[in-house]
Amino acid sequence: MNLTIENILLVGSLLLLLSIVVAKRAYKYGVPTLLLFLGIGMLAGSDGIGKIHFDNPEIAQFIGIVALNFILFSGGLDTNWQKVKPVLKEGIVLSTLGVLLTALTVGFFVYYVTDFTIYESLLLGSIVSSTDAAAVFSILRANSLGLKKNLRPALELESGSNDPMAYVLTIAFLSLVMSPEQGFLSVIPMFIQQMALGALAGFAFGRLIKYIINSINLDYEGLYPVLVIALMFITFSATDFFGGNGFLAIYICAVYLSDQDLIHKKAILKMYDGLAWLMQIILFLTLGLLVFPSEVFSVMGVGLTISIFLILVARPLSVFLSLMFFKMKLRRRFYISWVGLRGAVPIVFATYPLLAGIDKASMIFNIVFFISVTSILIQGTTLSMVAKWLRVDMIDDPLAVQPADLQIVDSVRSELQVIKIGVNATAAGKKIVDLHFPDSTIVSMIERGENYIIPTGSTIVLAEDILHIVSNDVEDMESIQNNLLKMV
Repeated sequence: MNLTIENILLVGSLLLLLSIVVAKRAYKYGVPTLLLFLGIGMLAGSDGIGKIHFDNPEIAQFIGIVALNFILFSGGLDTNWQKVKPVLKEGIVLSTLGVLLTALTVGFFVYYVTDFTIYESLLLGSIVSSTDAAAVFSILRANSLGLKKNLRPALELESGSNDPMAYVLTIAFLSLVMSPEQGFLSVIPMFIQQMALGALAGFAFGRLIKYIINSINLDYEGLYPVLVIALMFITFSATDFFGGNGFLAIYICAVYLSDQDLIHKKAILKMYDGLAWLMQIILFLTLGLLVFPSEVFSVMGVGLTISIFLILVARPLSVFLSLMFFKMKLRRRFYISWVGLRGAVPIVFATYPLLAGIDKASMIFNIVFFISVTSILIQGTTLSMVAKWLRVDMIDDPLAVQPADLQIVDSVRSELQVIKIGVNATAAGKKIVDLHFPDSTIVSMIERGENYIIPTGSTIVLAEDILHIVSNDVEDMESIQNNLLKMV
């Protein structure tokens, strides 16, 4: 079947529905959803029962880049800065030096066991050097498995921030494959530029986006998430246009915003959570359609050899070398080594050699696909078992249990205060979002003369306003009361 304008929506929606239904059942048994989505895409493809012909790496790469924007931005917004801060150094080292060491180790091994040139080998190593956060934590949540100490935040930070490093290495070694005469040293300035501009742009756009969201006055709450989508793509595209790493920029931007007070922040977070899942499914289905299983089987021998080396040698070696100067128990280092799943990102990066038209592009793509699938099968299905074996699991980890999302919870409070804003109060003239209320406290209503106002984050508090404030934390209420009554 060839995809046309008339049938693409029907076929796409049926595949999406099937993926959700199958994933719901498999989730209970800890089967990685990534593997299911890829499998459904492969079954629907040219070599499968669906016979859908899709052989366009350019479209697949475009879908991959768009999807990664949403996935990385959503991951950044979900990052709890207070929990990540204690392991910031470890996470940064793993996502930079760890990725580099993995790429080099795998690259030299590929050069030794295949007929690839050294630059082709290092290109393959770079493509498979990043891990997949979505697959890791979906399995941990499915088994209600918590992790001791700061293991989860460290893994969360590494998985969310290592894609930019892998992307830079992929582009650098791809350029060397195409023009080997330029030499390895020629890519170092590009590498520094990409990472430095990406980091700076991430912080700069984060501050700008916060200002825009809290300053603009949109009449409809539903427009704020749309505004953030536009600003997210501007961040990625502008950074890339000026030679920076767009993936790094949007992740840092989102991490910055996660710790800021934003108007309609809950609506934005909820929308991005749903869009991230949608993009993951679309991405995995697309990559499943793109691959031809008959071609993957032809590289099974070399693919399995590289995959086992990556899991048992390259990843542990890079983790232990990266963390050698940090104080951490041995069994925790081993678990971090094991949680190195390869997922959709390496497959997306493998489309770059295809579009560049290098000699071994097809073989590299199939090997990367095989490595990703075997990594999920071997590591993804054993994360819980290995955690228990290494004694790093913790049943009562609060991060392992997701609270029920009941809207009624927001209306159940234990403390109510009615506070009148004085003429000389420092709160007068400020937006509610700028008053920095804690999560446990909200302004439910404002009395302004004879009018009653249901406020939003952009509502400006005026002198003589009477604020009805509800909270489920007595200490927070006392702090807010002191701040609101403070005089100039």
